[in-house]
Parts: sequence; structure tokens; C-alpha cells
Amino acid sequence: MLLSPSFKLLICASALTWASAVASHGNVTPQPVDTGDLPDLGTDALNKNPFREGNEHGELNEKAVNIGESAYAGNCAGCHGIEAQSGGLTPDLRELTEWDDEYFIGRVMNGTDRGMPSFKSNLGQTAIWSIRTYVESVSDN
Repeated sequence: MLLSPSFKLLICASALTWASAVASHGNVTPQPVDTGDLPDLGTDALNKNPFREGNEHGELNEKAVNIGESAYAGNCAGCHGIEAQSGGLTPDLRELTEWDDEYFIGRVMNGTDRGMPSFKSNLGQTAIWSIRTYVESVSDN
């Protein structure tokens, strides 16, 4: 059975797309985060972002946003995209809403079986919540 050149090209393109998707998660080396003068939040996972001020407007702690921007660039952007705008292979973090805090901290601290590593040994909770705060700052929610 002979395959048409168009069909061969389609098979080749599909294989290359699949291979790049599989390799995209690769080994991730967490980058250190200087949390500056933000408070040390300890190791027990909090269920709510402590850097979202407790006012009616839900204002974000600007120090946490700035630290989170750098931490995100060094630890998350490679997979989740610049300014948390996913290219489609990973979740678009801008779509998480305030009530997703518990889900967020669980995923970042424990990783996933689909390729995201656990960051609880490499990033402190202060750094993780600053990343969440930065993501909220670029989100439409």
C-alpha cells in the first residue's frame, strides 16, 4: 500500500508536534527567589493568598507582585508562558479565580502527574504565594 505524499507529511507533522509536546516539560530546575522583606509564611500550606489584602477591593500587596513577577519568570514562564498567558500546552494561569487558592497551592507544592514538578522543597511558601499574587495582577479576573 502506497501512502500519498500529503498523508506522509501529515503523519510527520503530527509526530513532531507530539514529540515537542512531550519534551516541553523536560527537567525543570527551580530558580531561587529572594522574597525580600515579605514575611516568612512557614511550611504549612495556607489555603488563602495572604498577599491579597483583606479589603473589599481585594487589593494586592505590591511587594509580593514585584517579587512574584521575578519568581514566575524564573520558575513558571517556561511552561505557562510570559505573563501567565499559556500557549496551550499548559493551563492558562490567568483563568484561576480567587476561590482557587487552595487548588493553586496544592498543585505548586505537590506537582502533578502530568509533568509539573513539586516546588515545596525548592520554593518557600512566601515565594509561591508571591507568584500567585503576580498571576492575579495580570489576570482579567
